[in-house]
Amino acid sequence: MAAVTVTEGEFAGWTTWPDEPFEYETAGPFYFRVDDKGPVAAFRAVRKHMNAGGVVHGGCLMTFADLALFAIAHDSMDGAYGLTVAFTSEFLDGAREGELVEARGEVLRAGGSLVFVRGIVTSDGRPCLNFSGTIKKVRRKET
Repeated sequence: MAAVTVTEGEFAGWTTWPDEPFEYETAGPFYFRVDDKGPVAAFRAVRKHMNAGGVVHGGCLMTFADLALFAIAHDSMDGAYGLTVAFTSEFLDGAREGELVEARGEVLRAGGSLVFVRGIVTSDGRPCLNFSGTIKKVRRKET
């Protein structure tokens, strides 16, 4: 899956994955970069992300947090493909339409085959979702 650097708009300079149909077209698009605070994933909440209660759908926040696991663990993946093998989350607040939703976190431990990550999703700076997960590294097979 080829990463692409965005060249225009709010997320110019960020990376995204247009070859990921669910995360890019359906749930996202979601973006990633590394800044002076470390890895960060983000998206702008728009109408398609909302639930009937007027906040970002919980499934969208969890999908975004799952992508954020990989953004946060990016340097620990050693070029390997990864699969989420465990994921937990707690909802703290609702993200509203128009707000910038971001995820930051840390790698708790990175071994030869597993990476343990925890993080927080914020919306315009308010904590919205606490999450943690485990990624299984899978080496790409040469063809």
